[in-house]
Amino acid sequence: MREDTKVLHTGFEVDERTGAVSYPIYQVSTYRQKGPGEHSGYEYSRTGNPTREALENVIASLEEGRTGFAFASGMAAITAVFMLFTRGDNIIVSDDVYGGTYRVLSKVFENLGIEATYVNTSDLHQVERAIKNNTRAIYVETPTNPLLKITDINEVSRVAKKFNLKVIVDNTFMTPYWQKPLALGADIVIHSATKYLGGHSDVVAGLVVVKEKELAEKLHFIQNSTGGILGPFDSWLLMRGIKTLGVRMERHEQNARELSSWLVTLPDVKKVYYPGLSGHPGHEIQKKQAGGFGGMISFELQTPELADKLLRNVKLITLAESLGAVESFISLPAKMTHASIPEGERKARGISDSLVRLSVGIENVEDLKEDILSALGL
Repeated sequence: MREDTKVLHTGFEVDERTGAVSYPIYQVSTYRQKGPGEHSGYEYSRTGNPTREALENVIASLEEGRTGFAFASGMAAITAVFMLFTRGDNIIVSDDVYGGTYRVLSKVFENLGIEATYVNTSDLHQVERAIKNNTRAIYVETPTNPLLKITDINEVSRVAKKFNLKVIVDNTFMTPYWQKPLALGADIVIHSATKYLGGHSDVVAGLVVVKEKELAEKLHFIQNSTGGILGPFDSWLLMRGIKTLGVRMERHEQNARELSSWLVTLPDVKKVYYPGLSGHPGHEIQKKQAGGFGGMISFELQTPELADKLLRNVKLITLAESLGAVESFISLPAKMTHASIPEGERKARGISDSLVRLSVGIENVEDLKEDILSALGL
């Protein structure tokens, strides 16, 4: 089955009890039991809810994994995955990582004795050199946020297997429509489902998929014990969003390809980061491991003042923190999504005050160009 059909027909989107083609919202907290401990598969909605379970089955099917888990936010999902590790463990992490991931590692898990080592995971030699006796996993964003670096998932997984390490991939930017990390050797895949999977700026959610029974059992224990679950209505909204994932991702990419090639020609733009450009360092790897290049572009303007001018004057494009929605969003990572990273580290990683991140929506691309030109006064 082709991907644009599969997002509509996973086998879990219909309620088998009634035949409802839009899965019902089971807005319920608890379930009647036949006798003490004798239930029909559901006892309390923190542990299991039919609507959430339908969503979890949908994402597991799309990611070609064993079991899916739905959480109240992307950060709740990431936090649950890091809770698989214990005091004294080391995790290798992509250096150009989302600011929220950096924050939870440096401010929460470091206090619990879990150490993170940041390296450029695009460079396999750096990854292998960073492995220590207490390293337990490699955490990868690909493409990264916000510089869109590409990591070869298959090769990182090969290195990880040599050292008996787990590979965790944040697949938020690509979604399973374009990229399937588990099929490439990863063990765990994470989504901030708030973004492309939901797609309409109306739900906050996180998803995790694993491919091994043991990992599934451990993660279910964490999900149930800590309780950061996604509610039934949000689960339903997310399933509804996923049904249009294919057509949305195609349009996001179509617009991003054209915009990135056009941005290169503007005199106010110093550099454009987009894996679909032939000059991008990860272009060939992305072509090999994914079906597309996605809808995220980052670009550096000549000065921080120009970046500030652009963000303050766009009218059609929305100045906002999020990404992956039908409408276009623009942000300044240094002061917004990545502000929690110390300034020195940000600059060392290439996140300057003139770097702009653009989540390309599904508007007419000519309108987006006109908005950028008008905002820059060109």
